[in-house]
Amino acid sequence: MRVNGMLKFNRELNVSHGVNTRLSPLVSHVLAPNPGPFTFKGTGVYLVGAGESVAVIDPGPDMAEHLWALKRVIGARRVTHILITHSHRDHSPAAAALKNWSGAPVYGLPDHAAPSTQEGAVDEAHDHDFVPDVMAHDGMRIAGDGFTFECVATPGHTANHVCYALMEERALFSGDHVMGWSTSVIAPPDGDMGQYIASLEKLRMRDETLFYPTHGSPIPDAKVWVTQLIAHRREREQQILAALQDGEISVTQLVLRLYPDIAPALRPAAAQQVMAHLLHLAEQGAVARDGAPWRRQF
Repeated sequence: MRVNGMLKFNRELNVSHGVNTRLSPLVSHVLAPNPGPFTFKGTGVYLVGAGESVAVIDPGPDMAEHLWALKRVIGARRVTHILITHSHRDHSPAAAALKNWSGAPVYGLPDHAAPSTQEGAVDEAHDHDFVPDVMAHDGMRIAGDGFTFECVATPGHTANHVCYALMEERALFSGDHVMGWSTSVIAPPDGDMGQYIASLEKLRMRDETLFYPTHGSPIPDAKVWVTQLIAHRREREQQILAALQDGEISVTQLVLRLYPDIAPALRPAAAQQVMAHLLHLAEQGAVARDGAPWRRQF
């Protein structure tokens, strides 16, 4: 919901770390103990399957306590698939240990982001060691015991972001591309605002009505929420263009104008968001720069 032009986030998630929570006949959830400014209350690992085998989506960080809890919840069931939405360290590192334990192949796209000194300052750092066994691609079907996924390529938050649509329940595991507790961080150069908005438009045209983000609570009326996220991004770009109407301005000045109440620790992430918007507007020929300050082209 948008209230007075602002997004109304859902920051309620009343579950304990390491506890299995049933969400639907096919889907259950286990929360990892890694809360933080970019992970909310922790990484939500999804188990999909109603029989003797399951798929695991975004197994999370490589933490002994978390892996022990995850194995306890899986129990005697066989893990047949490990699906990764993207290779941030709060999503993919536990895949290697889970694969060694279960023998299940890992699906996803490899990480191509160059190591950066900013990693961890504006979002969770990349898992540069992540290499999938099976390369996911748009439209790919992955079938298991009572479940079928369709891979949906959604670059933007990262270049290798993939969502997984659960065809039996018209639900979609949206990773960090769509969350209900916060907007997604788009940190160039791996993050790309133009691709992110295009991927949101792609999800808006699909049939899924319920999204399961890796952080936060499930999102009902998902198409409505995606429409609001798109409107929010478009509105932010109009605010940037309006700020540039008075003359050249720097990213730092734009952050202070657009996010006047933001905590100082989150200003680097806000600066990356602003930069992502500026680069998107530059691709459209709306803005340009010769040095640090940006100017409006028309």
